[in-house]
Amino acid sequence: MTALDPAASETAVAAGGLTEAEAARRLEAAGPQRGTPTSRSYASIVRANTLTIFNGILAAFGALTLAFGDWRDALFLGILVANAVIGIAQEVRAKRALDRLALLVAPTARVVRDGRRREIAVAELVAGDLVALQSGDQIVADGRLAGAEGLRVDESVVTGESRPIARGAGDELRSGAFVVEGSGAMVVDAVGADSYAHRLLGEARSFRHPRSPLEQAVNRLLLATLALVIGLGALLGYSLWHHQAGVSDAVATATAGVVSLVPEGLVLLVSLTFAVGAVRMARRGVLAQQLNAIESLASADVICMDKTGTLTEAQLRVVELLPAAGASEEELAEAIGAYAASDPAPNGTLRAIGEGLPARPRPVTGQVAFSSRRRWSGLALDGAAYVLGAPEVVAGPELGALAAQRQRTGRRVVALARTDGAFAATPDGDEPVLPADLRPLGVIVLAERLREQARETVRFLLDEGVQVKVLSGDAPETVAAIAADVGLPAGAVLRGDDLPADEAALADTVADAVVIGRISPEGKRDVVSALSRRGHHVVMVGDGVNDVPALKAARLAIAQGTGTQIARSVADLVLVRGDFATVPQLIHEGRQMLRNLQRVAKLYATKSAFAAFLILTIGITSTAYPLLPRHFSLAATLTIGVPTFFLALAPSSGRWRSEGFTREVARFAIPAGVLVGVGVVSSHLFALHDLDYGVERARTIATTVLVAVGLYLVLVLEAHGRRRTRVVSMMCAVLAAAFVIVVAVPGLREFFDLASPTVGMVATAVVASLLSIGALAAAGFAPGGPTAVEPERPAE
Repeated sequence: MTALDPAASETAVAAGGLTEAEAARRLEAAGPQRGTPTSRSYASIVRANTLTIFNGILAAFGALTLAFGDWRDALFLGILVANAVIGIAQEVRAKRALDRLALLVAPTARVVRDGRRREIAVAELVAGDLVALQSGDQIVADGRLAGAEGLRVDESVVTGESRPIARGAGDELRSGAFVVEGSGAMVVDAVGADSYAHRLLGEARSFRHPRSPLEQAVNRLLLATLALVIGLGALLGYSLWHHQAGVSDAVATATAGVVSLVPEGLVLLVSLTFAVGAVRMARRGVLAQQLNAIESLASADVICMDKTGTLTEAQLRVVELLPAAGASEEELAEAIGAYAASDPAPNGTLRAIGEGLPARPRPVTGQVAFSSRRRWSGLALDGAAYVLGAPEVVAGPELGALAAQRQRTGRRVVALARTDGAFAATPDGDEPVLPADLRPLGVIVLAERLREQARETVRFLLDEGVQVKVLSGDAPETVAAIAADVGLPAGAVLRGDDLPADEAALADTVADAVVIGRISPEGKRDVVSALSRRGHHVVMVGDGVNDVPALKAARLAIAQGTGTQIARSVADLVLVRGDFATVPQLIHEGRQMLRNLQRVAKLYATKSAFAAFLILTIGITSTAYPLLPRHFSLAATLTIGVPTFFLALAPSSGRWRSEGFTREVARFAIPAGVLVGVGVVSSHLFALHDLDYGVERARTIATTVLVAVGLYLVLVLEAHGRRRTRVVSMMCAVLAAAFVIVVAVPGLREFFDLASPTVGMVATAVVASLLSIGALAAAGFAPGGPTAVEPERPAE
């Protein structure tokens, strides 16, 4: 950490900031700063893909096989290494894409050097810099306030206190906090790794969604599998010891039994799905700050959004001035122009007014920063004090009627009034009071434009069964007009002030609402929380400080790349290019990927169920085990590994939901695994005892049945629709041909310890396969059958 003594701070403030030369000297003396991480580290990615319980089990049995068995039975180690390499490569690819995007929305600091204000990267800050702060800014270094105007700071990341705290000159600020209201200037005391800045991204977001519902469901499935591995592995080991099996046979049988229980590709499949999803998002200019955000977006059934910057363009333009009685249009234009030019921290509305009505800035002798709770702000300029705010707060009845008329046409309206009084505060000094002697000067009418593709975006969401609700601080009439323009269905138009405080009543009230206007930031948060507690998967889209409480409360937070630093920091997804039209495309792709993941997960779970059946029927007897580890590796590659590679990211249709994931997988895998096991065990025992075939021939028949029935299950899960059925059938035919080649080619056949096929072997394998497939079909395991496709539920 680089620290600054108080004298240096005073010098910096008195001189209007450091000089560029002094800043460069201090930066060189401090040395390079460690950047704040923008995504997972490379070490974390490697650990997550290598140091797992199942990899440890596979590695241990691989070592036993290499030491005491046949090295060809250790082929599964190649799958282990391939899985790790593929997983690491995909996540590194995603990391690099995300890091590139993160640079585009990285926080910056507004410093005063040589008396001039300019933006610099956080890494260029030095102790002693004078940093200007305004609403929405992220505090990126530790320091002390040199001055403040109505400054309120969200320090929840640092202190856990969720309520914004008023700060004044001399108060300390820590990086990790955010400016919610007002403006100020801070002298930097500490920068570098010892400040709070390097923990900002992790602390601001990690508390929100540590594990997604899908990850939790997969973890439950893996824990159940681990219990099987421990329990059945111990049972198999005892049986081998009891029957005094030789070391080589015992290692081969134990490896075949235990390793086949492990769904080695399932963890890889989940991480691959999320990594590929993040890469696809990055290509569309979307920064995923939570890797599992693709699942949350795909699962959304309610999207709450702010109006400005989402449905409409963030840029406004002045279209009309309506002076009050006794005031002229020139007086109104001069006053509002001076107000916009003089405000030290103008928001989007004031910037639009300043561009439309340029004026010379005047000295500011007093200020009340804008607050979305109060809905007004104030400036004292050369003895004249003005209040700018919502018409119903600032304007009188006559102007209020004119403003309401314009608002009903979808315009944004603000009112300006003059006061001769001072901006007093409440007795506790915490909240400014609106002056009592306001003289309205008029209202300023601004126009918003719909974003391109806003209508198409809303139509897609509605067609996908996603409810859309617009939560805005603007007047309900204005918001309702915009909602109608983008094609939202007619529904309740509510006012934030009228919403009930009781959570249950609030959920009932907003259930059918489409528009809620004049709603406070806390009101937005309460609406999102109430909907979430009713079981909805709520996404919040916003870009301003007033959206942050709702962004934090939502299951998934989406911020515009052009939004405030605080909104971008707490968001799970950042639309770097600010294009909300990319969201429907991501929802479509996310649901496609997750539907495929759920179907493919059933194949891995079926393999585990099948392996458990073998241990319970053959493993506890003295009969030769039906399959060697190399047979499992061959069958698993052809019936799971290769199909997974091609089908996990293929097009698909239907609804997606993560609820009941484990139940749906088990509902398919357990009966399917048992029926496959019956076919394999029956054919193996029939060949051994009725046909008097040797172990090698019996295992060849068992392997053939396993491959044939395994490919049938691929058809059951994936063959839906004429085109997809044709493609999947061709893939299964190619994989079946690959197995025939392995059996037919002497070198490959000997490597896998398979016997040269005879007519009797082929007939036995075909009959056993058909019987097993027939049993599966009779149980409902057929392409398009009830056990293959998760039943759809109508949208709520």
